[in-house]
Amino acid sequence: MCGIAGGVWAAADAAGVDSRMAASLALMARRGPDDIGSETMRHGEAIVALGQRRLAVIDLTSAAHQPMSSHDGRFLLVFNGEIYNYRELREELQALGRSFHSTSDTEVLLQAWGHWGEASLDRLVGMFAFVIFDRAANALYGARDAFGIKPLYYHHAEDRGLCFASEIPAVQALRTSASALDWQVAYDYLTHGSYDARASTFLADVLGLPPGHRFTYQLDTRRFAVHSWWKPRIEPIQRLTIDEAAEALRAHLLDSVRLHLRSDVPLGAALSGGLDSSAIVGCIRHLEPDVPIHTFSFIASGSSVSEEQWVDRMTAHVGAVSHKLSIMPQELAADLDDMIVTQGEPFGSTSIYAQYRVFQLAREHGVTVTLDGQGADELCGGYVGYPGPRVRSLLDEGQWASAVAFLREWGRWPGRAGLEGFKAAVAEYTSDSAYQTLRRMNGADACPPWLDARILADAGVALRFPREVPTQTAPGRRLVAELARSLHGVGLPGLLRHGDRNSMRFSVESRVPFLTTELADFLLTLPEEYLVSPQGETKHLLRRAMRGLVPDEILDRRDKIGFATPEQAWLLQMAPQVREWLRYPLNLPFFRQDEVLKAFDQVVAGQRPFSWQVWRWINFTRWHAQHFAG
Repeated sequence: MCGIAGGVWAAADAAGVDSRMAASLALMARRGPDDIGSETMRHGEAIVALGQRRLAVIDLTSAAHQPMSSHDGRFLLVFNGEIYNYRELREELQALGRSFHSTSDTEVLLQAWGHWGEASLDRLVGMFAFVIFDRAANALYGARDAFGIKPLYYHHAEDRGLCFASEIPAVQALRTSASALDWQVAYDYLTHGSYDARASTFLADVLGLPPGHRFTYQLDTRRFAVHSWWKPRIEPIQRLTIDEAAEALRAHLLDSVRLHLRSDVPLGAALSGGLDSSAIVGCIRHLEPDVPIHTFSFIASGSSVSEEQWVDRMTAHVGAVSHKLSIMPQELAADLDDMIVTQGEPFGSTSIYAQYRVFQLAREHGVTVTLDGQGADELCGGYVGYPGPRVRSLLDEGQWASAVAFLREWGRWPGRAGLEGFKAAVAEYTSDSAYQTLRRMNGADACPPWLDARILADAGVALRFPREVPTQTAPGRRLVAELARSLHGVGLPGLLRHGDRNSMRFSVESRVPFLTTELADFLLTLPEEYLVSPQGETKHLLRRAMRGLVPDEILDRRDKIGFATPEQAWLLQMAPQVREWLRYPLNLPFFRQDEVLKAFDQVVAGQRPFSWQVWRWINFTRWHAQHFAG
């Protein structure tokens, strides 16, 4: 786990490259406190620089130093992440005549690229973002793992070259020009809570390389091209019985956890008390019956969203050493600016702070690597069970009675209402224009009064309700199509960004064993009723597969909380401080801060319902003040 940075500049712009690289890497010191390396070279009419900050996890020796050069000097690599099947790949490459000078996964990646080129991507089991300079091809190649677990941002200007880094501020440090706010991204976040759904970032000319994509930059022509190397598939459907599927899922997950346990430093697990993180902890104990397991949990003490009883049951079940923390509102106030700097861009809710503190707790107890259950909802049919797509699949197949029965049973679960399921099903059949109209009829506002609609529209901002639809779908496969979409659209990318930045803030590597292409291809090609049952039970197959590894009372839970925080209580207790934050002048033409303050005062007075909107106001104003001060 590391931070990487670099770029290509015209030789005429060589002055200052080394100092900009040093500044970029300094901004990522917490991503890699164990080592730093940088190399700048002239290649023809271009200046190429690659640098890395290292958190040593596999092969702690200097033999794993980066940038790493191939034996013949052709390739130079900087790499952030882990290749979990590096031992197997190493054996395969050695059989093909390749020799190694380290025991690192970095050298395995370098040798794999040297032997298979871009085809090596399909062989990798891991989380990664890397860039390779190929001297012979006069090109820079980069890639990001299938799910985007590891970040890679870039700025490309045809007349100025290319620069990249693991975090946005580190990209900014490599540039000689300033960035502007992307008003569309700001609007989507402030109004709809949508972010990290596309390559765009809050900075207009800084992009994220999408998950499952690679790039090529040709030095002589300055041509930059991005290509997809992996997409989830939803067909053909596997013909397994549900018992066979459960057995196979259990085997796949255990194998993934086994690979994710490979480390030369201490490991632990983030445990919320829910099914997903409990499944990971249960798999660890099954694979390692005798090793100590340290778990790290946030407890919302005295709140209805507290998961403490479930955390305690899981840790007792596996005999884990449990480390727990609670949070007071004043702690959030004290850490807010650091957390916003850590995240790099605005984010969804204060639950991110709970995660931030969990990684801090892990580091305080000497743990460098944690495993958690991120990605299970998207692959196993979690959250509230995707009633709209599931009903549409049933109707595709002419199963009208089953569709009605599903909606009835789905609506009986806690936190659900049958009417909401019906609305979701209707939305599946509406055009985009009809969808926009229905949202407005339902009371939603595409441009609230604290935004200036005219100024936004004049600037070309689309004032509409975002509606993502799957790029691949098929009759009877609407649910898994939506799951596949969520892997690369609204949802998982934001959660992975939160986890990467929060863990790296405390020099902890966060691993997510559910997110492998093998598991994705297996789960998304199963019959849909295995994922969400006819009774509306989410993650139906996962619950079945984990019997014996996770206590039945956790597997049979009918609620879902996760790292939820008592956000309303926290923020309202902080009302005086919140007002000061919201008063800070942003000088944004479209953002009516007087209206924001009026709306916040109405929330405090109980005249307006509390919503996550309050957090978005706070987060955006503090972030903007940090990035555009002066």
